[in-house]
Amino acid sequence: MKELEIAKLACYKAGDFLLNLKEKKVNSDDKKDIKLQADLDSEEIICKILMSAFSYPILSEESYKINDKEKKGIYWVVDPLDGSLNYSQDIPLCCISIALYENNNPILGVIYDFYRKEMFSGIVGVGVWLNDKKIVLPDKIKNKRQAVLATGFSSYMNYNKEGLEKFILHIQEFKKVRLFGSAALSLAYVACGRVDAYYEKDIAFWDIAAGVVLAKQSQKKVCMVFKDNLGDIYVE
Repeated sequence: MKELEIAKLACYKAGDFLLNLKEKKVNSDDKKDIKLQADLDSEEIICKILMSAFSYPILSEESYKINDKEKKGIYWVVDPLDGSLNYSQDIPLCCISIALYENNNPILGVIYDFYRKEMFSGIVGVGVWLNDKKIVLPDKIKNKRQAVLATGFSSYMNYNKEGLEKFILHIQEFKKVRLFGSAALSLAYVACGRVDAYYEKDIAFWDIAAGVVLAKQSQKKVCMVFKDNLGDIYVE
């Protein structure tokens, strides 16, 4: 599928740039979020490659927005650097995420961990791969007491007492809980079986757009709440 190969190419190019970048300039550091110049530079590399190959509109975290009419057609969803804080601190847990959707339904997803040279890719109804090797997971589903959960505290999450208590209620039954600092990478790990489930509240669409494809194709458990113009959207 040409779209998949172009998305992977864009990831490789942006990943090489991010891996070799010497100065990690901070453009803004506000409350629970951080914005780097690297986010914008990576986005520019990715979007130029996508736009040179296809005329699909692009929804991206930093600069590219689309309207409701465009969402009814085919469009890209790009997170040029998921895990920006980790990246700024030289913590090698971050990635690039690109997905293709049509009428808000996923077609394909690509997540590239440029530190480990791991390319996760998936096509709806076809399969999911790690570095072009198809991922096949056992059918047996663990119960919560046996399972490892990946989660996180999003920038949009309610951090008051009630919000934190609700969060703990969702995660306390799992055997272990891991916070990687990247929603996309967490979902890639669900897809390949490194963790068993993912839950996060108030997450942005571009953070999980590609990861949903990968995790769903591997038949693993995903639960999240993310925001769009319509309010809270639940994916389970």
